[in-house]
This record gives sequence, C-alpha cells and structure tokens, in this order.
Amino acid sequence: MNIDYPLHFDGRGRTAATDGNDHIRDMIEQLLFTNPGERVNRPDFGSGLMQMVFAPNSPELAAALQFTLQAALQRYLGDLIELQTLDVGAQDSTLSIVLKYVVRRTSQSRTDSFTRSTA
Repeated sequence: MNIDYPLHFDGRGRTAATDGNDHIRDMIEQLLFTNPGERVNRPDFGSGLMQMVFAPNSPELAAALQFTLQAALQRYLGDLIELQTLDVGAQDSTLSIVLKYVVRRTSQSRTDSFTRSTA
C-alpha cells in the first residue's frame, strides 16, 4: 500500500492509498517542491526550485536549474525512474515543469506536468 500525497482520508475515513505510478508521481512532486533544509532528518532533500521563482530569467539560470533538477531526480529517484526529458518554465510567479520518464519497474513511459504558484 502506498499512501497518497497530499495526505488525506478516503471515503471510508481511512488514510487514502494510491497505485504505484501515482505514488512515483507524488514522490517527484515532493522532491521538486521541497526546499533543502525543510526535512528534519534529510536536510539535503529537495531541489531548491521554489527559490528560483523570483530570480531573473536568463539562459544561464535555466541551464543551472535544469542541471540541479536532473541531479536531484537522479540522486533520490534514479532507482525508480529513468529521466527522458525535463522542461522548466517560469512566468510571473508560476513555475511549470514537464517531465518525461520511464518507470524502471514496468518500463512504462510517462509524462507528468507540475505547476506551482507562489502568489
């Protein structure tokens, strides 16, 4: 059983569960939108993505962010997924990430989108 993210209760009043593919998507979302230092027992966990929302856009910043996110995904989820493509966009105070990957256990190709607004 995999606990669904964000934590909530199902119709029976129990902790909501999810399937394997949705659980992997949930773990990716947690990694992308957690800042390093937020987790007590894992202070280096996270991507730092949310700190980049208000940074000035430039090709150098985009390349650095791409590298940082790929490294975090490989480090924490590399045993579960094989990253194919990663696209990050920022417009005003909204971040959008499109991630294409292969689930190693099933060899299933998936594309997931994540958006987060800081406003």
